[in-house]
Amino acid sequence: MRSRRDVLKSAVLGGGAGVVAATALGSLGPEAAFAAQKSFATQQVEPGAPDPNFAEGRIRSIKDNTLLVLGSNMVFHTIRVVDGTSLWKLGPVPFDQAKPGDGLYARGVLMPDGILAAEAVWLNIVNIKGHIRNITSQTIHLDHNGQDVLCHVVAGKSVAVHSESPPTADLSMLKVSQHVQIMGAWRPDTNEVDIATVFSPH
Repeated sequence: MRSRRDVLKSAVLGGGAGVVAATALGSLGPEAAFAAQKSFATQQVEPGAPDPNFAEGRIRSIKDNTLLVLGSNMVFHTIRVVDGTSLWKLGPVPFDQAKPGDGLYARGVLMPDGILAAEAVWLNIVNIKGHIRNITSQTIHLDHNGQDVLCHVVAGKSVAVHSESPPTADLSMLKVSQHVQIMGAWRPDTNEVDIATVFSPH
């Protein structure tokens, strides 16, 4: 069985035929993005050193299938989307949904030329905790560390997970003052988020 590294290398080097979909290599769910720094790379990363197979930042430009991303540490990353790459933006999306200004997490394999061949890319993903300040059928106002974040319910996308229960599209059990965790897609340069999942402890 071919390793993930070999699959991605073959895609970058033009051997795209028969490339396994990236979702078969690992979850594309939003929860997976926050485990992405625990890369699948076979090489060991020194404690405190950056993982060469993970990148984050905001997209500065897009050319063909390549993203130029400025990291929060002001280091540029060049990320290539290949046949096997999966993209998430509140759900699986095609590459044309990636836009300059989008925030990004990506995991993959760093190639010898310094380009990251992406296995998975998450666009505008956020993971925030706070207390519900106000709630309607369409929005949740979240108090996140004293800041108001307006969270939008997206029909057919947003779900709630109550304790150990399975996900449900019924958000009616959520209450004002309740502590929740929200994963979703940030609307760049605003305080607004589209909800993927609301986790509540009870």
